[in-house]
Amino acid sequence: MREIVLDTETTGFEPGEGDRIVEIGAVELFNHMPTGKVYHQYINPERAMPQGAFEVHGLGDEFLRDKPVFKKVGQAFLDFVGDATLVIHNAAFDMKFLNAELGWGGFAPLPNNQALDTLAIARKKFPGSPASLDALCRRFGIDNSAREKHGALLDSEILAEVYLELIGGRQPDLVLSASSGSTSQGAASEAWRPMPRPEPLGPRITEEERAAHQVFVDKLGDAALWKSQT
Repeated sequence: MREIVLDTETTGFEPGEGDRIVEIGAVELFNHMPTGKVYHQYINPERAMPQGAFEVHGLGDEFLRDKPVFKKVGQAFLDFVGDATLVIHNAAFDMKFLNAELGWGGFAPLPNNQALDTLAIARKKFPGSPASLDALCRRFGIDNSAREKHGALLDSEILAEVYLELIGGRQPDLVLSASSGSTSQGAASEAWRPMPRPEPLGPRITEEERAAHQVFVDKLGDAALWKSQT
């Protein structure tokens, strides 16, 4: 099962009011394990950066000036995503911007049902509790000390850890398959089972220890638990 944990940074809150995407970061998971493949792209929004947005992510006009516009990178982004499930925190926000940019660039939109919203999962699992990415990091003990400002790739890497905790945490047998090989992880984990020993293990106690234990039990009298089970 292939999933893409994704985050964006933007110039504001509403693409309908002229706001644009300035950064996309995405991390690939296969069977809930990071594969090491990532997508990261800064984007020239073709407009000035509002001060409020700059204070959130630190991406200014001078830095973004020589970056490609979305139309130039849209196909590479779609190729990376493919038909994988998109794991996004507050998915409606990012999907709104992604589909606006895709539309302006002449690309087909992403289906909204392709996205899985970790914010909704967190609110359902912990009703009434804070569900921001920082709050979930505190809850699960995930180190987010490098998150001085929002960054799409860093946030997607952190969200990948949060997501795995939200769905039950990493399982030890997940290390059996961390890539999309010919054998799926589920098949690998189900194929292996511990087999009975050909010969039972011998006793771990000596005859001296057995005799000493019997003396101890005898001193307890006839009501001793060990005597009632013999």
